[in-house]
Amino acid sequence: MQRAGFAPLVHPVDIDESHNPGEGAVALVERLAEAKAASIDHPEHPVLAGDTVVSLEQQLLGKPADSNDARRMLESLSGREHQVTSGWCLRRGSDTQVGHVITLVRFKSLSSSQIAAYLETGEPFDKAGAYGIQGEGRALVEEVRGSWSNVVGLPLCPVVRLLRELMER
Repeated sequence: MQRAGFAPLVHPVDIDESHNPGEGAVALVERLAEAKAASIDHPEHPVLAGDTVVSLEQQLLGKPADSNDARRMLESLSGREHQVTSGWCLRRGSDTQVGHVITLVRFKSLSSSQIAAYLETGEPFDKAGAYGIQGEGRALVEEVRGSWSNVVGLPLCPVVRLLRELMER
């Protein structure tokens, strides 16, 4: 956001990020983004919140619970294509806009030793799908179709455009 000309204030929020039964990726990330935005009260400033989930054949992969869970996720993604869905909520006063972007990502086929080495970095443990494309996890990725920034966690093109429009009002 800074590179786009904004000076954001970061306010981490603590909300329950579990998904509801039958809730798909789009509904989940948009609901969580709205809940995060609603928990911050800055009526004079725009509030931007977001959430990201990885899905593989309709199975939602959030942040891993532990090392075994991270290993399981990485093994399931190995050599396969998955979706990364990021939702955002942009709010200023009573004006609220919610949206999402979906990006397709294909992993390389990973050996057990590659997965173990990646787990050793500590990077997977607070990332949806147990990887961070902006860090060491980039070595796991064979192909990205769509927004790279979406895989990081915030689809910059639509969000920056909407934020600029909101600031001009």
